[in-house]
Amino acid sequence: MESRIITPGPYRATKLWNELTKLFRAGMPLKKHRMHLKKYTNCFMASEAVDWLHELLRSNSNFGPEVTRQQTLQLLRKFLKNHVIEDIKGRWGAENLDDNSQLYRFPTTSPLKVVPNHPPFHKTNAASRSTKVKGGFCELPKTMTKENDILQFQVNAEETDKEMPEVISEEPKIHVRQVTQTDIEETWREVALNHLQKILGLAALNDVLDFSQVIPQYILYNVHNVSKHGVVILQDKSEDLPHWVLSAMKCLANWPRNNDLTQPSYPGFERDVFKTVADYFMNLPEPLLTFEFYELFVNILGLLQPQLERIAIEALQICCLFLPPPNRRKLQLLMRMISRISQNVDMPQLHEAMGTRMLVVQTFSRCILRCENEADLDELLGTRLVSFILDHHQEILQVPPYLQNAVDNHIRLLQKVQITYPCTNMNAEVPMYTFCKQISTKEFEEQKVSVSQIAIAELLENIVEDKKMSIKDKRKKLKQFQREYPEMYQNRFPTTDSEAKLFQDKPKIKQPMLITMKRPLKSLQKMQRLRY
Repeated sequence: MESRIITPGPYRATKLWNELTKLFRAGMPLKKHRMHLKKYTNCFMASEAVDWLHELLRSNSNFGPEVTRQQTLQLLRKFLKNHVIEDIKGRWGAENLDDNSQLYRFPTTSPLKVVPNHPPFHKTNAASRSTKVKGGFCELPKTMTKENDILQFQVNAEETDKEMPEVISEEPKIHVRQVTQTDIEETWREVALNHLQKILGLAALNDVLDFSQVIPQYILYNVHNVSKHGVVILQDKSEDLPHWVLSAMKCLANWPRNNDLTQPSYPGFERDVFKTVADYFMNLPEPLLTFEFYELFVNILGLLQPQLERIAIEALQICCLFLPPPNRRKLQLLMRMISRISQNVDMPQLHEAMGTRMLVVQTFSRCILRCENEADLDELLGTRLVSFILDHHQEILQVPPYLQNAVDNHIRLLQKVQITYPCTNMNAEVPMYTFCKQISTKEFEEQKVSVSQIAIAELLENIVEDKKMSIKDKRKKLKQFQREYPEMYQNRFPTTDSEAKLFQDKPKIKQPMLITMKRPLKSLQKMQRLRY
């Protein structure tokens, strides 16, 4: 069956669950089966469901070919627990489904989950939503919403008058803006959020991201405190990987050339080392991509299409900069290790029934991405994301050059030299700081209407007062204006007399011309009488 791509947006995991449920209920073949000498209609065996659902997931663009049969079985168990299916006797609520000939059926009630109307992050960080003025340059938050965050810049005349310096010297004054560390950090944060919003194509990022979790100090640290290979270097060594874990990872990454460990002395040594690394990462208190960014990374999964691969890489580049530096370092080292393992032809088979690439993806997906409340599709979503990062980790885990250029340009604007020229006339224009004031949506709409009305009224007055325009053209334009804006025209010319007064100076035909026009007519009448 054909599936639709669930595009980025709030509650994408829930929407994916509902989409998968609909496809399974609509496409799973139902047959007549016999069990314990009794016939059952409109049902299916567990093994049949695993076969059909596995093929669906592998061909579905939202999940991909990395899905295993074991993951499909786990999903069917989730279906049984959430009453998407039930056993032939109507029992559900447990996860005791196995890949066997046990019979199941679809319940009559709808198993779809309700998608809330409000976005998951409707409270935003006040600092990120305010409008700042730094050195005369107004910074508008790039992640504002259309409905709730309409900002209008207004000049506070009273404040500027109070703060206008008295002109003492006739020499121009040169002001150089000193850019602070806070300015640089906030610039990185705002530029990154602005680019991410454009990449995801969302009207507002607060639907999928809690702005208070985007720490500008983390971004700046991840950009500048790196080794020659681009891996984050931690100042606090207590936050780094333990030495024994690093040694085990190096052993696997450089197999069979071992640096920190002696040569293996027994068969299966490499499997034990791999298990040691896996156990450490699986016992971390939270995934490397953190619980706070779960919704954000799930939305990026919607971009993992062949035609959107470049966009997905750019989105992941930015989002991985938001991670705490210890998490980013661990993610970098882990992806480097599993990349080398999966490509190492000399590495012995680490699992009896699974290839090396599939093994590392399945093993570490939950360590990298999962929801705090264990969402139903965590394992499938994590596998897809880790598989993509594994293929592009060198590019994803580096700082995008265009982001650095955008920040540099912004900093140069803040550092731009300003020259203030003195003036003797207080009415002359003097460069000064403008102050920003946030207004409500209602006020913005009222101002938008009033400004438009004023502009249209000025247009009408320009037509009326234009002395160079001919009477014919003026009548034509006024009639057109009257058709478009009848109420405004009525206010300007409430009576016909007021309209006629506009053309009262129209030149009249001279009397001699009227006399000359009458004479030929009288002569013609006289000749007609003589003829008869």
